[in-house]
Amino acid sequence: MSKIKLLPPRLANQIAAGEVVERPASVVKEMLENSLDAGATRIEVDVESGGVKLMRIRDNGHGIVKEDLPLALSRHATSKVYVLDDLEAVATLGFRGEALASVSAVSRLTLTSNAEGAIAGWSARAEGRDMVATDIIPASHPQGTTVEVRDLFFNTPARRKFLRTEKTEFNRIEDVVKRLALANFNVTFELRHNQRAIHSLRAGQSEAERNRRVAKICGPTFMENALVVDIERHGLRLWGWVALPTFSRSQADLQHFYVNGRSIKDKLVSHAVRQAYSDVLYHGRHPAFVLYLEIDPVTVDVNVHPTKHEVRFRDGRNVHNFIYSSLHHVLAGVRPDDQLPVDKSNVNAETTIMEQPMMPLDQQQKQDVVPVTGGVTSGTALSPNYRSAHRANAFGREVIDTPQVKEALSFYNHAAPQKAGKSTQASTNDIPPLGYAIAQLKGIYILAENIQGLIVVDMHAAHERVVYERMKSAFELGNVQAQPLLVPQTLAVSEKEVDCVESHQEVFHKLGFIVETAGPESVLIRQIPVALNHANVEQLVRDVLSDLIQYGTSDRIKQHINELLSTIACHGSVRANRLLSIAEMNALLRDMEATERSGQCNHGRPTWAHFSLAEMDKWFMRGQ
Repeated sequence: MSKIKLLPPRLANQIAAGEVVERPASVVKEMLENSLDAGATRIEVDVESGGVKLMRIRDNGHGIVKEDLPLALSRHATSKVYVLDDLEAVATLGFRGEALASVSAVSRLTLTSNAEGAIAGWSARAEGRDMVATDIIPASHPQGTTVEVRDLFFNTPARRKFLRTEKTEFNRIEDVVKRLALANFNVTFELRHNQRAIHSLRAGQSEAERNRRVAKICGPTFMENALVVDIERHGLRLWGWVALPTFSRSQADLQHFYVNGRSIKDKLVSHAVRQAYSDVLYHGRHPAFVLYLEIDPVTVDVNVHPTKHEVRFRDGRNVHNFIYSSLHHVLAGVRPDDQLPVDKSNVNAETTIMEQPMMPLDQQQKQDVVPVTGGVTSGTALSPNYRSAHRANAFGREVIDTPQVKEALSFYNHAAPQKAGKSTQASTNDIPPLGYAIAQLKGIYILAENIQGLIVVDMHAAHERVVYERMKSAFELGNVQAQPLLVPQTLAVSEKEVDCVESHQEVFHKLGFIVETAGPESVLIRQIPVALNHANVEQLVRDVLSDLIQYGTSDRIKQHINELLSTIACHGSVRANRLLSIAEMNALLRDMEATERSGQCNHGRPTWAHFSLAEMDKWFMRGQ
């Protein structure tokens, strides 16, 4: 067996450098953080050959005095931490005193600086040696510091072989600059690659200037679909921008989270954000956000990862709940008018929309469905051929105005909003965001006209969300209304499902069911929620049993109660090919406008889409 020996200092330093310097982007990150800690308001980054040949970072910060230049290139030398108490409340991005030393161990590094108030600047060099500065000479330099790193990994060729292409390495550097630019709006960032300007991000602290920088880095489409967040509670503040669920991504490539200005990737934070989007995001999609958490530095440990990408919170549960509840509240407040375009220049101010009478449902005998086959027909200009108690739809099927047709779509016998019936010119201020229904298409979609143009609603998805939100509210208040079945329904099940019914009676009661065991392999359904009086009760109970068995213990059921309610709401919402009257369609539109998260169904699918008049003009080349 080989003997134990001390590593030579140079080899030990090169190994240690691997913890900090993984690739060119790692160097740029460390140098930029030092510049920001030095109070720089302008930083220039020049890169050649993806950073392998050259990385030059110049700032206008406080600078380094001549006597400190050799120390700056020494391992574990820093001006940011002096005692243990300083480490427990770190307020700077860098603090370990490893960055310059580690970089100099695997490159040819030149450090030039002119300290604030100094007469002249000085320069020091280190070339892959034992982290000792050489050739400290005078240098012409304005106030600030320039770090020039050449020939990265020249003395560790094995590490250099693992680098990617020039384009890939530069893209990683660009990502680093973008992340830090998003956290420091008061700093100007200049980025050049092979003498070509890539980014010029001007400093600015006003709201408009912040929005401009975020749009430049994350794209204007992100800002067009972003909600502003700014919530402060119990010593925590969360602010920034979160994208609407409809702006979800196929990968998590537009997620920026900062803790006290430090960019992090943390599992606790990711889970809180994902949970806030759980009710509105389609499976497999990822939310987009730029968020900033401000917290007492004493309560967060930033020294848990060599590259400082992760942090540890003293009270992780409190932080998780704060992030989740804040984003949950913001997303819940989204209404259709928040998602519609604000530019109405393409619509004449005198746009006329014929309001549909919102009659009580027992007076809808003559308010007809408009089946659409080849075009859209206004609900206020129906042919007399449609005005009969018995009428045929476009497919020849007879639709009868029975009590079933008169039922309100809204949950728990929720009456349709009353609105004075009128057929006069409507003021644009009186037209609701989703407008008024004009027709139903193929028994699936509601077509409505609003001030901007055409609204298309997936009636099942929209009603599913309305029912779901009301069931959640009712469940939390213990007010789920139920009705007994005139004839109890027997259901053949497995022994495992019978055991599940017996052990989860309390859950069934809270959901509005009374389900009893009727034998070793059968159960009896005696009561169901009012909202499900026309649902497939047998299939619904089977689905609920499946969920209960999957979630196991009662504690897990509490955590997943929304999934149970979502299952129930899906069964209780209006199905395809259900013909609706104009009043019923309008009632659903008004419910959507008043319901939280109505832009997505329970599974994250969009519930409605908008087509402006300008878009439709392009379809038909009007004005071209």
